[in-house]
Amino acid sequence: MALLITDKCINCDMCDPECPNDAISMGEEIYEIDPNRCTECKGHYEKPTCLSVCPINNCIIPDPAHIETEEALLEKFVQLQGLA
Repeated sequence: MALLITDKCINCDMCDPECPNDAISMGEEIYEIDPNRCTECKGHYEKPTCLSVCPINNCIIPDPAHIETEEALLEKFVQLQGLA
């Protein structure tokens, strides 16, 4: 599933440059993750880099509105990378 940045975000700018899919951008008040581009870093890394660099616990969580299987995330990775 895609990830979601909660209102715990302090706009520290750590997650945005780490996203290999350019899925993170500044929203109206806090950073946001585009669920159409988020693959939870499948195909790039073992775990999501945004989670690794975020200094706030439980700031970035699974997005319950965008539940996807690991297979679907890998398929999205392939499409985003132009490998399909």
